[in-house]
Amino acid sequence: MRRIGFVVNPIAGMGGRVGLKGTDGKVEEARERGAERRAPGRGRDALRALATSGADVEVLTYGGLMGAEEAREAGFDPDVVGHPENEGETTAADTRDAVRAFVEADVDLILFTGGDGTAADVAETLADLDADIPILGVPAGVKVYSAVFGVTPEAAGYVAGTFEETEQAEVNDIDEDEYREGEVHTELRAIASVPVDEKRQASKQLGGGSVEGLADRVAETVEPGVTHVLGPGSTVGTIKEKLGFDGSPLGVDVYRDGEVLVTDASESEILEHLGEDNVIVVTPIGGQGFVFGRGNQQLSPAVIRQSDVEIVASRRKLDDLGVLRVDTGDPEVDERLRGWQRVRVGRHERRLMEVV
Repeated sequence: MRRIGFVVNPIAGMGGRVGLKGTDGKVEEARERGAERRAPGRGRDALRALATSGADVEVLTYGGLMGAEEAREAGFDPDVVGHPENEGETTAADTRDAVRAFVEADVDLILFTGGDGTAADVAETLADLDADIPILGVPAGVKVYSAVFGVTPEAAGYVAGTFEETEQAEVNDIDEDEYREGEVHTELRAIASVPVDEKRQASKQLGGGSVEGLADRVAETVEPGVTHVLGPGSTVGTIKEKLGFDGSPLGVDVYRDGEVLVTDASESEILEHLGEDNVIVVTPIGGQGFVFGRGNQQLSPAVIRQSDVEIVASRRKLDDLGVLRVDTGDPEVDERLRGWQRVRVGRHERRLMEVV
């Protein structure tokens, strides 16, 4: 029987859809903007996949929204090894305490739900304890740069129950205040043991390839009356420059009829400015291939349902990707986006890529 320690950072990812690009130090502001918890539900989805994987497992967890509630909702009768000091306001210290309890209980894997900050808390605590226990993340944060996460919550749950081998992977994090100002500087926080499986995501790559031709073409074909929702990233940033404005490099900007309607928009601001005809312009994340669900949660299922989608990328970026990925949190929207999609790679060229 495999003993799995399961812990949830319940505030992870709350800042995404309200345009905060992270939740570190911004929980109250996220709540004031109307943010809702997303991590507990994604943790529950992972455990439901674990329950159907056929694996013989025992789930150990932490109290309340840090795992116990989600485990019971997924059909498990978990062994609760501890509780946060304040279940209404959990902290990184609670996550670290949970990891210590899992080590004392001799678990075979720590399955955590959160983002890069949570991954660092888990991996650094294990390093401090000199404990060689593999970890696997259920992606729920805004950024998710590290190579220790499943590609979706369901993939993480399945891998947790079925993996046979482990390897070393990097845990990276960035300064969220710098990130909000448009600067991305990754910091290696730890090296962790992780399951070997193609359903685990790769590290995020930055930069790569010329995009001048495709940016010119997109700018030239902007039609009157069409609302363009322009996602983050340097590729789409070049399109913004061609349209004549300096957009938010790591945020979402809304443009129509030569006017920037809103910069660094939240989900609610995007929805407010959508018209009858809307196009989302987005580029996949290098190394990982995510089109939706990593770093652009403002582009929510509600926004996607009302929009066409234009995917753009440099040839170099696509050369390094076998497939593109989506993880919006809405199975129906994900299914709509999956399949073979034409990705613009030049002024006149497109490349077929599979979205999974």
